Amino acid sequence: MSKVNNTVAIILITSLFFFWGFIHNLDPILISHLRSAFSLTHLQASLIDSAVFVAYFIMAIPGGMILKKYGYKTGILIGLVVFAIGCFLFVPAANTMSYTFFLSALFILACGITIIETAANPYITVLGDPSKAAQRLNFAQSFNGLAAFLAPWIGGYIILAKPPLSHDQVAALSAVDKLAYIQAETAIVKGPYIVLGCVILLAAVLFLFTKLPEVKDEEESSTGFFHAFKHKNVVWAVIAQFFYIGAQICVLSFMIVFATEVAGITAFEAKDYAAIAGLVYMVGRFFGTFLMRYILPIKLLLVYAVICCGLTLLSILGTGMITLYSMIGIAFFMSIMFPTIFAIGIQDTGADTKSASSLIIMAIVGGAIFPPILGYISDLTGNMQNGYYVVLLCFLVVVLFAIYNKKSSINSTVSH
Repeated sequence: MSKVNNTVAIILITSLFFFWGFIHNLDPILISHLRSAFSLTHLQASLIDSAVFVAYFIMAIPGGMILKKYGYKTGILIGLVVFAIGCFLFVPAANTMSYTFFLSALFILACGITIIETAANPYITVLGDPSKAAQRLNFAQSFNGLAAFLAPWIGGYIILAKPPLSHDQVAALSAVDKLAYIQAETAIVKGPYIVLGCVILLAAVLFLFTKLPEVKDEEESSTGFFHAFKHKNVVWAVIAQFFYIGAQICVLSFMIVFATEVAGITAFEAKDYAAIAGLVYMVGRFFGTFLMRYILPIKLLLVYAVICCGLTLLSILGTGMITLYSMIGIAFFMSIMFPTIFAIGIQDTGADTKSASSLIIMAIVGGAIFPPILGYISDLTGNMQNGYYVVLLCFLVVVLFAIYNKKSSINSTVSH
């Protein structure tokens, strides 16, 4: 592969990190908006995350099989088309005013994203110097962070511009007025997702007509996906990613709801804090990528995970705006976790790289499991902060991952 081809490929693949980051970071807006429109509990609202992240569990292995048979480019194209279809399904979901239909559209959309992520994450690590794989993946993931900043801000102005009615106000409406209210609220989301679907289709056309370098595995492996578990770093990465993604989704997806219920501000005001969280998440990615020039990724991961544990405790035990500020702090320090865990997990896996990628992507199902647990605890105790003990547990697992791998050869991911 030429350096020019590598550069073009890296630019195009990096754009994908922005696309799926943008769509994922509309979820907090969607949770807040649909929770009001359909008078949902915390647990019911958390099913938005479940619909998205269960797709990672279901589609990661099929996505990996597509990669093994057809290569990275074809996998990305298939993923983009499915991604766009999911976006367009928001139109009939809104027209039928069905929460279940919304969840189905999100699931299909996420199936496409899963295939894209299964391809893009390992692809970016092998396009260039292996010793800089963690840095390269963190850099690409930084644009995921850019999306985390822009999505709440843009989506908030479009979707949350009009203050929603409270559950009691919705309950007091007549049957006709309630139906009209739900219809108006659900119709608001159609425009943004139609635009996104069109953009994703344009991206698919661009990828179709662009020649990308196809990276071959060291050797073809016919031992199956689970053969990758012979690598201990893969096993640990799957476990750590499962818990980390659970923490990330709990923190970011419930940011607006947390801000309104714990910090006591309005949803429209809260969208600005969600955007700030996305901004510091992005800055954290770029800053973490810079620090990895001088600090081993695994050591940086350990320090950041410990800090996240402390900030989570502050969010649980604190009161007022300090709890929201601590949540924003968590966004900064957790920013390097996914790409670093991923890069460590697939290092030195050889012919098992695509399989290892699929297994680690499957672990993203943690984003479907932990938000409902957080929602259930919040509903059960009547205090949303209590649900964040779930987040604390997740970060403690990341601490254990970093400690276990501290002395292993995967430290060579850093560039000295």
